[in-house]
Amino acid sequence: MVILGVNVDHVATVRQARKTFEPDPVMAATLAILGGADGITVHLREDRRHIQDRDLKILREVVPCELNLEMAATEEMINIALAVKPDMVTLVPEKRQELTTEGGLNVIELKTHLREAIKKIKDQGIPVSLFINPDRASIECSKEIGADMVEIHTGYYSETKGHSQFKELERIKDAVAFSLSIGLKTNAGHGLNYYNVKPVAAIKGLRGLYIGHSIIARAILVGIARAVGEMKNLIKEACMNV
Repeated sequence: MVILGVNVDHVATVRQARKTFEPDPVMAATLAILGGADGITVHLREDRRHIQDRDLKILREVVPCELNLEMAATEEMINIALAVKPDMVTLVPEKRQELTTEGGLNVIELKTHLREAIKKIKDQGIPVSLFINPDRASIECSKEIGADMVEIHTGYYSETKGHSQFKELERIKDAVAFSLSIGLKTNAGHGLNYYNVKPVAAIKGLRGLYIGHSIIARAILVGIARAVGEMKNLIKEACMNV
């Protein structure tokens, strides 16, 4: 069964809009777990635009399932990860001006730097995933530099329709199959929603899906436990039909 990791960053986005104490991403994480989430993801950005250091520390204390820390491969973030000890770290690209992560890591260009970052984190017993585009060269390089797993970027698939979306889905399928064939655990995420998640969830061998914005957007209308439950059911249905 494909696991569901729920990203609660955008609960913190609403809070930070007023620099107040609500809504609380920690409370949202608790309700997401009650709704069926298998894990919680947060991205601690260098500019602290949403999740704050305090959020991460409290989440580490209260989350009983997988806590996935998304972060840039900087010295500051590596030190934070080693202190907090999440269940896994996902290294992602990060630019100050972007609204959200725009694509996968350029693992080939950043090969030496990422290898060093991965080693520091893994030496403390924390598994490392790399957020990458769905291409074989990036997957091969991820394996070479020591990643335990990869998260295939599904943003291009999510942003297209019709034949273009079909082609992007085939790219993702090929990437997942190749990644598994060389011994990498394989996840997927970015831009997935209630209308496009099933074809991705049905990909054989996929370990997990990491979804945030669409769940938090629906949660505003129906509540987070129900929003997570509805997404979890879609994933279950897709897995049952494989």
